[in-house]
Amino acid sequence: MLTVALPKGRIAEETLAIFEKIFNTSFHFDDRKLILEAHGFRFLLVRNQDVPAYVLHQSADIGVVGLDVLEEKDEDLLRLLDLGIGKCKVCVGIQADKEIDYTVPELKVATKMVNIAQKYFSKKAMAVEIIKLYGSIELAPLVGLSDVIVDVVETGATMKQNGLKVVETIMESSAYLISNKNSFIEKKDEITSLYHKINTAITQ
Repeated sequence: MLTVALPKGRIAEETLAIFEKIFNTSFHFDDRKLILEAHGFRFLLVRNQDVPAYVLHQSADIGVVGLDVLEEKDEDLLRLLDLGIGKCKVCVGIQADKEIDYTVPELKVATKMVNIAQKYFSKKAMAVEIIKLYGSIELAPLVGLSDVIVDVVETGATMKQNGLKVVETIMESSAYLISNKNSFIEKKDEITSLYHKINTAITQ
């Protein structure tokens, strides 16, 4: 039995829809349940940021998670396939009436994506102070906690509503099918077979 870690929410639903298409049967979590066993698969519903940990420690053989989370966590996992769902961008945002001041000795950056932000600004040879937040990141520049934010953007509406604008795009992201390296060796036939079925389903 293959164990699959899925992030809660829309990506889980879209992934299960792909499985339903492939196997021509219904995959549906009962209310509040976090484990679904059906048709030779065990699905686990976990937080988006936790998918890589479940797969890395082989509590799940494979998983589905955003490329932004993979880049941030930077774990030793196999990236098998871009599923083309859950598309978003990781962007730098600033107050709508301002621009980034590249002359400041140190730029204050509020984000939950510490590694992505650090790498991005170090490539620009900018000294930054990273302020790690877990939510309501748009608030930080408005109250002087940071100069800019680095955050996931789908439409840009949340930034706009909060008087911010996108000034730079760091990366494009979508959901990837990933695998534990040992699982890929131990269950190669099962995982490869599933990979081909999913690839066919999403490219049709």
